[in-house]
Amino acid sequence: MKQRDDMTFPIEEYQRRLSGLRQRIAQRHLDAVVITDPENIMYLTDYQTTGYSFFQALVVPVDDDPFMITRAMEESNIHARTWVERTRPYPDTGDAIQMLVDALREFGLDKKRIGYERNSYFFPAYQQDRIHTTLTDAKLLDCFGIVEQGRICKSPVEIELMYRAAAATEAGMKAGIEACQAGVTENEIGAAISAGMFNAGGEPPAVMPYVTSGPRSMIGHATWEGRTVQPGEHVFLEVGGCYRRYHTAMMRTIVNGTLTDSMYKAQEKMKHALDAVHENFQPGMTVSDADNMVRNIISDNDVGARLITRSGYSIGIAFPPSWDEGYIVSLKQGESVVLEEGMTFHIIPWMWGVDGDKTVGISDTIYITDEGCKSFFSMDRDFTVKPCKESAKPIPLDEARAKEKSADKAKENGVSKSTQA
Repeated sequence: MKQRDDMTFPIEEYQRRLSGLRQRIAQRHLDAVVITDPENIMYLTDYQTTGYSFFQALVVPVDDDPFMITRAMEESNIHARTWVERTRPYPDTGDAIQMLVDALREFGLDKKRIGYERNSYFFPAYQQDRIHTTLTDAKLLDCFGIVEQGRICKSPVEIELMYRAAAATEAGMKAGIEACQAGVTENEIGAAISAGMFNAGGEPPAVMPYVTSGPRSMIGHATWEGRTVQPGEHVFLEVGGCYRRYHTAMMRTIVNGTLTDSMYKAQEKMKHALDAVHENFQPGMTVSDADNMVRNIISDNDVGARLITRSGYSIGIAFPPSWDEGYIVSLKQGESVVLEEGMTFHIIPWMWGVDGDKTVGISDTIYITDEGCKSFFSMDRDFTVKPCKESAKPIPLDEARAKEKSADKAKENGVSKSTQA
């Protein structure tokens, strides 16, 4: 292991993670594991690249130095970012899987018990078939989840770093709330959020912010599409700030106009659910009980809304296409996983279908402590209400575009805007 002091965490953190993984490798009676999930590779080595659609693998023997297989273009990331010393890059004209097989043979693993992440998005079936038909003397076994067992509980240095992500989340959300008003497009709100996150030190998140207004808030996982916010409408925002690939996320709701009785009830219901989370979440509680507690609070409403998803999910390291670690653990019914100190969750007691046509949200990212839980955020949870003036008449997007084209044409003809009738 190359000793260096310029990685995301101290070298001792990576030594701890690698040692824990090797203990689990030994417990499963494996000789080595082939790790292909980009989040897992980063967790173990600090390696990251946007080029993870090309095959890459970290091979960790139980009693020898790890080595990496990457596209030649990406090998520089190993040297620039990680403690890994042994690399076997393949050219764009080469065969990535053959390179992996050759390296396993080179390091004496071709006749051993080798674990691989069978459910990895980035190790598709046709590549797994190649391994099985080529490495015929080895015993290949599914070890999916072997790294995630270490990732599920964050260390103190990870918690500290996630506060950096939370600062970006809050800055982006504040900028988005400030931008929300009648006459503004969803695109402009999204731009404000993005600038707020990045100016606060945030880095490109796994998912860009979700911004929907009025009836579009009922569309799952929709985001800005140029719609203009109208007087009296609400805006639903969900922002995931990122720092060194670690994420925190937050939902908030803005009302342009009057806060109706049903919207006020929805606000108070979600606040009550989050208060219950902070009062009751603690080590030893099952995620099923945690979900039931949140779900029962949200379901007991008279505004026509329901919680149509899980009530929370693990969050931490992420690459596109998702910022959550929900495949590791989610708060949903029937799950027997027990809360432990260091677990981090995005808690989402959001409400779909208020008055039949509105989705609203207030959410929190928390971490489990030795006695309870704490939030990464300090922002107020109430809906932001912005009274609209009756005279406010926002310009529809198509009309705004027509005016812009007219102005551009006038410039081309040498006529200034000031002389246009």
